[in-house]
Amino acid sequence: MKTIGTKMNNLTIDTKFGRIEYSSAGKGTAIVFIHGGHSNCNETLCHKGFDLEKYRLITPSRPGYGSTPLESNRTPKQAADLIVELINHLSIEKIVLYGISAGGLTAIEIASNYPNKVNKLILASAISKKWLDENDSVYKAAKIIFNPRIEKLVWGMIKVFSKIFPNMLAKSFYPQFSSNSTYKLKKVDIKELICTLKYYNSKTGFLNDIDQNINDEVIAKIKCPTLIIHSKNDSSVLFEHALHSNKMIEYSIMAKLDNEWGHLFWIGNDSMESIKKTLEFIEMNKVSTEQIV
Repeated sequence: MKTIGTKMNNLTIDTKFGRIEYSSAGKGTAIVFIHGGHSNCNETLCHKGFDLEKYRLITPSRPGYGSTPLESNRTPKQAADLIVELINHLSIEKIVLYGISAGGLTAIEIASNYPNKVNKLILASAISKKWLDENDSVYKAAKIIFNPRIEKLVWGMIKVFSKIFPNMLAKSFYPQFSSNSTYKLKKVDIKELICTLKYYNSKTGFLNDIDQNINDEVIAKIKCPTLIIHSKNDSSVLFEHALHSNKMIEYSIMAKLDNEWGHLFWIGNDSMESIKKTLEFIEMNKVSTEQIV
């Protein structure tokens, strides 16, 4: 099984659309993870529960993150083209596509424009339309805090505090992920969060993410079986994004979570139940809208 926090072996390739960094582990069914904001190909929290003897877990760094330059790949469509070039380079015919949080729009573009490549789509806590309004205080704060000129300092401070005061840091981060008003942080939860945060950097990717959008025509073109798994307690990407995906994607099913950690449903006592829903969807030969709730 994949161990959370394990350092991945990173590789880069040059394609006609630019350079892309990625990690790969395991063998079997190819799962391509499109990571969320502040992340990169070192992301392992979303690998939790996957058996490396059954699944090959491939995680590209999206443009602007890790060692994948932003350059001309600023739109979800351009990022999708770049990632498909990676899939072709790896000689993979069909994938299960797993879009997470701010990576949702890129995953949607891949599933929409490359239907022959995508066997199934999973949208996990994923955005499905414009995420933040430019007049919103969160948007304005992000523009300042995660500006590429100072984001290294921000994440450097977070990593220092995670070592010295992990409980305090986890307590301050929790409301960013979950709207639950009552909670008790457990040592194992704090450890998983800290292991995830230690690889985070915003670089130029996050400010690009918050300005991205797609047309409804793009998401409406998706015809592959799709699992939308999202928490009603998500305070980072509101549940309305899941409802929008479910409305627009014809062959989609919804797994509505009422979990402790909201956006980060891979953490907490109830995390394995959420992960089980994903694995069941991947293993299904036929999918109907009544099979997962």
